[in-house]
Amino acid sequence: MRTLCASTLISEFFVIGFAGLVAMKSDDVAMATVWTVCGVVMLVSLLLCGMITRPGGIQLGWALQIALIASGFVVPAMFFLGVLFAALWWASVHYGRKIDAAKARWAAEAEAQPQ
Repeated sequence: MRTLCASTLISEFFVIGFAGLVAMKSDDVAMATVWTVCGVVMLVSLLLCGMITRPGGIQLGWALQIALIASGFVVPAMFFLGVLFAALWWASVHYGRKIDAAKARWAAEAEAQPQ
């Protein structure tokens, strides 16, 4: 699960940076505000890569997905990209858990077999 989720979060890191470049062109939001918010959210996405397996890591990932969708109010394309990444996050968590369970089962079977 960790690999799939981390891949999604790293991809989001770049998308957030590119969204910041687009938001920078907006007259409604100050450039300092755009880069402060983008920088914090980019840092959170990187830190979450290491926190995925810790308690609350998945829930923080969901909070990031909601924030990404909400950023569509500043950059409208982020509504679509936020939903797309939320779907990728769900798939990463869902299938990552299945892969982890299969790996654990295979390891237990390998241990149980006589050499």
